[in-house]
Amino acid sequence: MRAIRCIEWGGPERLRLEDIPEPVPGPGEVRLRVHAAGVNFPDYLIIQRKYQVRPELPFTPGAEVSGTVLETGPGVTRLRRGERVAAFVSLGGFAEEVIAREAACFALPDHVDDAVGAAFLLTYGTTWHALADRAALRRGERLLVLGAAGGVGLAACDIGRHLGADVIAAASSAEKLALCREYGASETIDYTTEDLRAGIARASAGAGPDVIYDPVGGDFAEPAFRAIAWRGRYLVIGFAAGKIPALPLNLPLLKGASLVGVFWGDHMRREPALYAEETASLLAAIATGQLKPLVSYRYRLEDAATALTDMAARTVRGKIVIVP
Repeated sequence: MRAIRCIEWGGPERLRLEDIPEPVPGPGEVRLRVHAAGVNFPDYLIIQRKYQVRPELPFTPGAEVSGTVLETGPGVTRLRRGERVAAFVSLGGFAEEVIAREAACFALPDHVDDAVGAAFLLTYGTTWHALADRAALRRGERLLVLGAAGGVGLAACDIGRHLGADVIAAASSAEKLALCREYGASETIDYTTEDLRAGIARASAGAGPDVIYDPVGGDFAEPAFRAIAWRGRYLVIGFAAGKIPALPLNLPLLKGASLVGVFWGDHMRREPALYAEETASLLAAIATGQLKPLVSYRYRLEDAATALTDMAARTVRGKIVIVP
C-alpha cells in the first residue's frame, strides 16, 4: 500500500510517498481502508520532533481517519468487516490503510460523508471537551475565540453557539470573520486592524469574556487575559503562533480567573468513558445538522506535504483532509 513516510525530522518537504507492506491487526485492533484523513497542527509538529509524542523513525503521520473495516484482529467483538467508521489512530493515517483500536472507532451515520468523518474527532472533540467539560460553558456567557477561522477555532464558534454562548470571534481578515459569523459568532474582531483589548471591550460592552478559547498563544495571550471577566476561564488549547506565552500570575489573582489546560489526547486515554460519551454527543449533533464541521479542501495523498504547509501557514478555513 502507499503511505506518506517521515524518514528524517524536519518540515513537510522531507516527507516521502512510499510503498510499504499492508498492516496486520493485533488483539483488539482492526485494519481500515482509509477514505479520508484529517490534517491537524500536531501532524505538522510531530514530523519536526516538536510534539509531546515522539515516535521512532520512520513513521507515517496522520491522527484521525474515516474508513471501512477490512479485517478484525483477535478479541474484536463490536466491529464487523464492511462497517464504516471514524477513528483516532495517533499515527499512520496518511496512507491507504491503517490499524485502529476497536475502542477508538465510532460508527458513522450513512449521511455523514467521509471527509466530515475524518475531520471532527480532534478539532470538535478537543473543543467539546474544552467548552462543555473544562470550562463548563453556560448559556448566555460570553465566549472569545482566538484564531477563530482555523480548525479548532471554527469548531469553537460552532459548539459555542450550540451551547448557547454569545460568541466573539477574533481572526486576521474580514473574509475569515465572515465565515465565523456563519458558524455562530455574533461579534467579531479583526486583530490586524483593531487593537485586541479594544476590540474585546467593544464586542463585550466592556464586560469582558467569561471564557477565552486560545489555540494560538503568542502575543495575543496576555492582552486577551487582561480583558477577561471576573471568574473567567482561560482555555489553553495550543500554540499555533509558535511562541508559548508567559503570563504574570497576578493577572489570575486580580480577576479571580482560572488558567485551564486542555489536553484532549490524555483526556481520551485517562477518561475513556467520558470521551466516548462526548464523541457520541458530537456524532448525534452532526448527524442531525446541529453542528456542521467545515471541510474546505481535499488533497491527494501525494500532496500531503502541501496540505501540511498550507495548514501551518494558517491559510485554510476550517479543516482540510487527505484522500488516498
